[in-house]
Amino acid sequence: MCVIDLRVYVWGQSSYIEITMERARCLFLKTHVMRLFAISSSYQNTCICVANLLPKRMSPYTCLSVPKYPSLCEQWREFHVCTTQCNKPVCSSPSRRSVKSVAASIVDNTPLSIQPYMKLMRIDRPIGSWLLFWPCGWSIAMAASSNAFLDFKSLALCGFGAFIMRGAGCTINDMWDKDIDSKVARTKDRPLVSGAVSMKDALIFLSGQLGLGLIVLLQFNWYTILLGASSMGLVVLYPLMKRVIHWPQLVLGMTFNWGALLGWSAVHGSCNWTVCAPLYAAGVSWTIIYDTIYAHQDKADDLLLGIKSTAIKFGDHTKQWLSGFACTMLGGLVLAGISSQQTWPYYAAVGVASLHISNQILTLDVNNPSDCSSKFVSNKHVGLLLFCGIVASYLLKLNENKSRKESGNISETKVQLNIC
Repeated sequence: MCVIDLRVYVWGQSSYIEITMERARCLFLKTHVMRLFAISSSYQNTCICVANLLPKRMSPYTCLSVPKYPSLCEQWREFHVCTTQCNKPVCSSPSRRSVKSVAASIVDNTPLSIQPYMKLMRIDRPIGSWLLFWPCGWSIAMAASSNAFLDFKSLALCGFGAFIMRGAGCTINDMWDKDIDSKVARTKDRPLVSGAVSMKDALIFLSGQLGLGLIVLLQFNWYTILLGASSMGLVVLYPLMKRVIHWPQLVLGMTFNWGALLGWSAVHGSCNWTVCAPLYAAGVSWTIIYDTIYAHQDKADDLLLGIKSTAIKFGDHTKQWLSGFACTMLGGLVLAGISSQQTWPYYAAVGVASLHISNQILTLDVNNPSDCSSKFVSNKHVGLLLFCGIVASYLLKLNENKSRKESGNISETKVQLNIC
């Protein structure tokens, strides 16, 4: 197979295609069929710019695979999403990897009848579940007093709930966005778009997911149950926000970080707003950062489709905006730490996480989908860093409390001996 790398640049209303080929000379006709002539033996690259090549709009990054010696009547064999870096084509979506993750391998090894539903839940891409879980984990760990153990039951329930509800959110999102996803290169292979899952089956599947989520929620106290149920409005409305406002990432942040409230209430039966409010604000700012980076992958398609996002809103000033939200995140984390009486390991973790976020922003290439994808995925490490810092702070407080008790017992013993 001879691979031809196509990159589309949108200038005004016209689509121009820069075609880089090795050992190839091509003649492109303004029809739905692309016919290729003889392959050249030249090792030099040939660059051709063609205006309005096809009547149909092409996606920003595409890769065309054709037979090595095609006849004049042959049509395209394959049409894949592609991103290029250093003139080396990679025939996959920016979010896909040449080396499959463990989760993707598990999905690929399941029965074919189940795979579309697992992909509908994004089980092959677990990053979303982690990003949904970490605010819950932070809040539960912060809620642990120095006299008690971490609430492992609540951690386990929130972990499973994050997995289920993230899948439900993806299903809802795909049901709302079916028509849009079919026109975006990165999402055109999703189960509802490809027809692997029908809308009726997706609705039944969603009902099962929400049922499981409700069962998990019912394991908590009534305050937490009502608080968790109140987030469903945001879950349902979020996919619509990209059609209405330029800040859908804000709505996503409000949805994804609801766990910062749930975690504390799961442990104590209510929210301590001096802790939960700044922690929630920090989480929302964090989500705006990583989802703006994520949205830059699709900005060319979004512009053509009229989809709104902070990536489009911020434009060339993305790094400045993200720096502002990083400061808000840092301030929220510090306030939450002071209110919950965290010790130095927590603040050390906040410092390291801040450096991680700063590095993401400073080295971000908003015009490189592959870089945006890798930066987005790296945010799972930010969540883990903060969680480890809170746990370390809790263990230090536990040890200090134990030392105080032992010192107190020794003092009491000495007093009793003196009395005797």
